[in-house]
Amino acid sequence: MRITAPDSAESVPLDEIDLYAPERYRDGSQHAAWQTLRRQAPVWWHERPGQPGFWSVTRYADCERVLKEHRTFSSASGTVLGSIETGDPAGGRTISLMDPPEHTGLRTASMRSFSHSVLRGRTDRIQEQVRRLVQPCLDGEQDFAHLMRRLPMAITGELIGIPEEHWDPIAFWTAAGISPEDPAFAVGPTTAHTLRRAHHELFARFSELIAHRRRHPGSDLISALLELRPDGRRMEDGDVLLNCYSFMAGANSTTPHVAGQTLLALIEHPSWWEWLREDPERTPAVVEEGVRWTATPHHLVRRAVRDTEISGVRISAGDWVCAWVGSAHRDEAVFDDPYRLDPQRPPNQHIGFGIGPHYCIGAPLSRIALRALFEELVSKFEQIELAGPVTHLTSNWVNGLSSMPVLGKPRR
Repeated sequence: MRITAPDSAESVPLDEIDLYAPERYRDGSQHAAWQTLRRQAPVWWHERPGQPGFWSVTRYADCERVLKEHRTFSSASGTVLGSIETGDPAGGRTISLMDPPEHTGLRTASMRSFSHSVLRGRTDRIQEQVRRLVQPCLDGEQDFAHLMRRLPMAITGELIGIPEEHWDPIAFWTAAGISPEDPAFAVGPTTAHTLRRAHHELFARFSELIAHRRRHPGSDLISALLELRPDGRRMEDGDVLLNCYSFMAGANSTTPHVAGQTLLALIEHPSWWEWLREDPERTPAVVEEGVRWTATPHHLVRRAVRDTEISGVRISAGDWVCAWVGSAHRDEAVFDDPYRLDPQRPPNQHIGFGIGPHYCIGAPLSRIALRALFEELVSKFEQIELAGPVTHLTSNWVNGLSSMPVLGKPRR
């Protein structure tokens, strides 16, 4: 989605707002609609004729509450808008589709693979992988969005237990599973066909890797899941597979798109590129503002398990509630001048890695990788320019780029 700043007086008629249609994120911006909702209808029923509707919450405080209060707003039925048709069939079986206390045991075991001690030992390896990703840019024009598609695999593949020969196909099919509406990933006549093919390809590969780790356990996440006994017995291969898919979907819905959108922002705001080049120690601040600025994912969904109210609006048990992270990150009540890119923003209370019990366990790893990436870019290039049109992802979930041709001017 184009990250634009609406006029402060701009208002969109409520009956013209459509936050569901994926093509609206490819071709335009929803910031004017979100601004309107924050001011006029912060808890708004999104009607979908002939299909299930849902509540949209657009203010930071309401989004924070929905994501934190798991006893009222459950993740077990689904966490994205695509789930509201029939619910997610993996509900209750993966780390992203569980509520505490069941969620806690799986999260604790999984976090061992992403602990600070593990990550400290892998920092040099991550930096090496990032250098390999950036290297082609020294040879001329490259599509940065395509390069970044591999970034989650480069930083998590070995930790999860995925050999490098699987990285590129898993990266592609995970992206197709996340954004099956996008033409860059279409492999059939319909979105449903693309989604089925993506799931088939991913499940086949993960089944092979799981079978191998059953025979040859290692120190990776797949091996850890195979040894986990959440209810006194080992997890079945099908549940391990679904959790592998969940981890890859989480990694691919954030890190590569924060990387691409942040670089695009620095290209469009060259003074901040120069500010970073003057002192690469400023990279952490650029990363945090990049996470806020990008706001990917656009949304996270929960389902009310009991009657409640949000800001005075009655929510019934069974209702779907969509917390619009993209809107929360532009809430003037929390962020001064929210439509301005400002790496010096103090404090930066973004929720780009989630909040509450489902705070992303890969957040520390993502930060390490993004810092390594921008340190590498400013050390290698005087400047980076767009070399062609930018194509935004067709997705109501992920604020990403499907194509961004760039040309870098190497440092002498």
